[in-house]
Amino acid sequence: MGVDSDTLATWLAAYDQSQITIGVVASHSSLQILHGARLEGFKTLGIAVGENRRRYYRAFPGAEPDEWLMLEDYREMLDYAEWFRKRNVVIIPHGSLVEYLGSSNFRSLQVPTFGNRGILHWESSRERQRQWLEAGGCTMPKVYNDPHDIDGPVIVKYAGAKGGRGYFIARDYRDFRRNADLEGEFTIQEYALGCRYYIHFFFDPTASDGFQVQGRGSHAGQNLGRLELMSMDRRDEANVDEFYKLGSLRDLREKGLEPSFVVTGNQPVVIRESLLPRAFEMAEGTVAASFELEEGAKGMIGPFCLETIVTDQLEFKVFEISARIVAGSNPFIGGSPYSDINEPFMSTGRRIARSIKKSIAEGTLQDILS
Repeated sequence: MGVDSDTLATWLAAYDQSQITIGVVASHSSLQILHGARLEGFKTLGIAVGENRRRYYRAFPGAEPDEWLMLEDYREMLDYAEWFRKRNVVIIPHGSLVEYLGSSNFRSLQVPTFGNRGILHWESSRERQRQWLEAGGCTMPKVYNDPHDIDGPVIVKYAGAKGGRGYFIARDYRDFRRNADLEGEFTIQEYALGCRYYIHFFFDPTASDGFQVQGRGSHAGQNLGRLELMSMDRRDEANVDEFYKLGSLRDLREKGLEPSFVVTGNQPVVIRESLLPRAFEMAEGTVAASFELEEGAKGMIGPFCLETIVTDQLEFKVFEISARIVAGSNPFIGGSPYSDINEPFMSTGRRIARSIKKSIAEGTLQDILS
C-alpha cells in the first residue's frame, strides 16, 4: 500500500506552494534538515513525543522549528494527515521516522513526502536489497541461508533501522544458536575484513547537468538525472570497537562477554581519490537499477548511502543500502570535503531543501515527492 500519483497530484493542487513547510521528526538527522530548510527560506515543523525533546532544540536556535506538533505516540501522525496537508507540509523521512512508524504505516502516510516511498519496500528486506544491489553491479559479502553451513566469521543482522542493535558475530553454528533471536527476521552475512566507508550520495532526477546516470533496461539510452557525492563517514560502535583490547573473542565469551554493534556516533572520513570512480560506478548502477525494480518504478530520489567495505586489495564490497538520509551525514552540517567543491556549506539536509525549492520554482515538485 502506498500513495498513487493521482492522489499526490490532488494534494499538491490544494497546496500553496509558496508556503511549503518542511516537517521532520525531531530525531536522527533532524538538526541538519531543519537548519538546511531554514537556510533555503522554508518554514519548519518539528514532530516529537515528550516535552524534553522539544526543550533540547532550544540549544540550537539555528535549527529550532518554527512550530511543533507534540504527540503521545509517533503513530498518531497517521491521524494528523489532514492537519499536515492544510499547513502545506512536506515530510522529510529519515531512519527514526521509518522505525517509529513502521514501514507499512510510513508507506501509507497520507502526506506528501520527499523521495520515493516505494523504495522502502526494497530497503526493508535484506534479500530484496541484495537483488537490487547486485543488479546494480555491486559486489556483496556471501550470505548463508542455513546457519549449519557457517564455516568462518559471519555477522548476523536483524531487519530494520536499529542502529546496529542486536547484531552479533558468530564463527560456527554453536555461536549462532547461542545468540540468535529466532523470532526476528535476520540475515547471516560473511564478515568481510577491510575498512568500512559509508558513502553518502544524492540523486536529483530533475537535473540535466553534472554526472548523469545512464539508464538501463527499459530506460536504456536515457539520462535519468544528476548523481552527487555529498560526504562519507565511519561509525563508532559500542562495544566492538574496543573489544579487542580485552583479549580473544573466545576467551571473553567464556566470561559471558559479547561484542555489540550499537552505533553511538559518526566520524568524518575521505577515501583514496583513485577509489572514487568505482564508488560512482556502484552508485550509478544502484540508481539505474532502482528504475527497473518493478514495472513503472519511480526510482531513487534524493539522498542514499552505500554502506561498504574496502579490502586490502582495494575492492569494494557493499553490505547494505539506506535509501534516505543517514545519520552519518551529521558531521557535515557545514559541508564536507566533497560537497564544498561544488558549493560550500551544503549539507545533505540543505541539499534536500534546495531540491524542493528548485522543484517549486520549476513546477516539478510532484517529481521528487511521493
